[in-house]
Amino acid sequence: SNPFEVKVNRQKFDILGRKTKNDVGLPGVSRSKAIKKRTHTLLKEYKEREKTNVFKDKRFGEYNTNITPEEKMIRRFALERQQNYGKKNIYNLNEDEELTHYGQSLAEIEKLNDIVDSDSDAEERGTLSAELTAAHFGGGGGLLRKKVSSGQQDEEEEKPKSRKELIEEMIAKSKQEKQERQTRRETALELTEKLDNDWKEIQALIARKPPKSERKDREAEKPKPDEYDMIVRELGFEMKAKPSERMKTEEELAKEEQARLQKLEADRLRRMRGIDEQADKKKPSHVSADDLADGFILDKDDRRLLSYKDGKINIENEEEEKEEEEEDEEGGEEDNENEEESEEESATEDEEGGAADSHSDLESDLESEEEASGNKVEKKHKTNKHESQNVEELDPKREAAKSELPYTFAVPESYETFKSLLAGRTIEQQLIILERIQKCNHPSLAVGNKAKLEKLFGFLLEYIGELATLDLPELRAIDKLVLPLYNLCQMFPEAASDSIKFILRDAAHDMEEIIEVKGRATFPGLDTLIYLKITSLLFPTSDFWHPVVTPAFMYMSQLLTKCRITTLQDVIKGLFICCLFLEYVSLSRRFVPELINFLLGVLHISLPKKQAQGYTVVHPFTPVGKNLELLLVCDKEDLESWQKHNLPLSIVTRLKETSRTEINHIRLSCLALCFDLIKRCAVLYESLPSFHEIMHPVRILLTQHVPVNEYPEKMQEWYHSALKELENKVKHYTPLICEKKKPVPLKQYTPKIVKVLEFGRKQAGSKKEQERKQLIQRHKRELKGAIREIRKDNQFLARMQLSEIMERDSARKRKVKELLGSLATQEGEWKAMKRKKWKN
Repeated sequence: SNPFEVKVNRQKFDILGRKTKNDVGLPGVSRSKAIKKRTHTLLKEYKEREKTNVFKDKRFGEYNTNITPEEKMIRRFALERQQNYGKKNIYNLNEDEELTHYGQSLAEIEKLNDIVDSDSDAEERGTLSAELTAAHFGGGGGLLRKKVSSGQQDEEEEKPKSRKELIEEMIAKSKQEKQERQTRRETALELTEKLDNDWKEIQALIARKPPKSERKDREAEKPKPDEYDMIVRELGFEMKAKPSERMKTEEELAKEEQARLQKLEADRLRRMRGIDEQADKKKPSHVSADDLADGFILDKDDRRLLSYKDGKINIENEEEEKEEEEEDEEGGEEDNENEEESEEESATEDEEGGAADSHSDLESDLESEEEASGNKVEKKHKTNKHESQNVEELDPKREAAKSELPYTFAVPESYETFKSLLAGRTIEQQLIILERIQKCNHPSLAVGNKAKLEKLFGFLLEYIGELATLDLPELRAIDKLVLPLYNLCQMFPEAASDSIKFILRDAAHDMEEIIEVKGRATFPGLDTLIYLKITSLLFPTSDFWHPVVTPAFMYMSQLLTKCRITTLQDVIKGLFICCLFLEYVSLSRRFVPELINFLLGVLHISLPKKQAQGYTVVHPFTPVGKNLELLLVCDKEDLESWQKHNLPLSIVTRLKETSRTEINHIRLSCLALCFDLIKRCAVLYESLPSFHEIMHPVRILLTQHVPVNEYPEKMQEWYHSALKELENKVKHYTPLICEKKKPVPLKQYTPKIVKVLEFGRKQAGSKKEQERKQLIQRHKRELKGAIREIRKDNQFLARMQLSEIMERDSARKRKVKELLGSLATQEGEWKAMKRKKWKN
């Protein structure tokens, strides 16, 4: 009716003979129809979403005729057990299943409904009779009921019995039942006694000891215990695990170690001073049987007996005693705190004991002063004899204690004190001193100990360098001192890295200064080489970058490239650095070109000058000039007498004192070491793609220039093993080749024939293809329609939910408004009443 609600669907072209369905659309009408349809279907389903009014039979297989009733029952029982498997309440232990015993529920049995008759024994149990129950617990109503006899049911009813008659009858019945039970019990006892007697008579005839053969057969017939049973019995007899003590922390262990060392040091000082341990201990004083301990006095009595000499008071004894006390106090101050406490305790115990002894018999009769003085002189003589004997015994103990190492050490403040502490000691004693310094000054024991031990690392490093610079370097001592150095490095890694970096920085600066002044550098001393070795032991060398190892790596590469080879000592030092390089890169397999170049140069200086060259030598080696035949040995006797030995690093300092034969042997050992290093490099770098190109100069030199036949047999073995490692490696890459492409054909002028399609129609190859395309198009259309309907349904439900929320909110606001209004009226009435009261 409304023209504005009509939508006209115009077509682009009018086609004759085609019927049009949707020329005119009514969107308002269709929208109202859709809303009405959704209110009858979707809204109704939304409102009844939590309501159910249909009973469904969910019993398993109820309407399935193919399953037998037994299978149905078994399956239903299994499903019921599965449903009850997961407990709804974890605290209700009896909800799973109902336990039964002979058909009766245990829950019912636990209610103790089984009442025992008081007259019957434990064996005879039962409930009360019906008459007794009716008489005692029926309230009396059952006593006056009319009882019908079994013989005269159809006749007239008899007269009811009185209460007295009923009770007498009931008592008679109970007595009769009791008598019957008694007789049954007596007969059963008589029968059992008779049976026992008969069995004893028969048993004497039956009892017969079987022979040994039968017993063996029976033992053989007995089944042997199973392995499982044996394991179960062993587990039963096994000891149960007991809880161990907890692991102590590092601080607790350090405190215990410090206390132990302090106690040992106090004992050593006591032995050194000749103080006997048994003298400090309190000796039990003799107590007589008549002593009632009435004379015990807590306070010390300082009174002394007067003594005269030549008419004057004798004060010398007092002065001597005071001097002895002062000496004891001075000696005690030198000891540690633990020793002072033990001495004070022993002194107080002696004083208390002496006081008790001196005052225990105050009431006794005193003798004359002459006898007392005579006894004192005798006692002094005896004590002097005992003291002289004790001194003789303690002299060897004192000497042993003096020669012992102290157990507690303070951390030295300077290098001089550290050096004096270790001077004159064996390497074992030095290790013990360093260990005790670390334990007594652990960082967890005091605040400043960390800084002190960090200084100790620097002192120990400097001491190792000093040992290496001696005329005869103590390499064994250095080897053992690396362990405490490693422990300190683990405790303080930052301080250790700073110390090593400082040494490396100084060495690098020294080398740069020498190059600026002289134009060429020399190899460093033995101490720097040992520091480089220690660096590999203290820090990880496989890291890509490390604050200590990376500078050491760079410094060693500079040594191999900048230091000129002029003497045999330089060759030995260079080979030592090559060994260090292989040790550094053993895990990371990092390529070091300086290492390969130096080994090539070492082989070059072992050849005579006239040899033709098909290889290039890199600095510091030169193809012509001085020092080219440093490792060349021409003496056949030396070649024949040579034997392979490891080159000690200390040989660098004593090459000048050696003979020519020994020098030739050292040259051959250097050459053998070079072959060994080449072999190790081949094993290490075999995975590199450019391995063959890197080792090509070395291979040429080994195959074409080295005079193998002149060397001893052992040297030839080293040579062949190195050459074999170089030649047996397979190439890991293929040479680059241009990629082959398919040739592009020439353009031809043949016309391309294309089928002309009719306009407006979708052409396909076959009927199946057309049906498939139609099906795809229909699926797309239906999918779009379904998505559109789902979207509209969601919008409709959202509107309904919003309307419900708004209705609830409006109802709540209305109720709140009513409540506030009622409260306002009450407040107004109350105020009006209050005003009236004030007016009155």
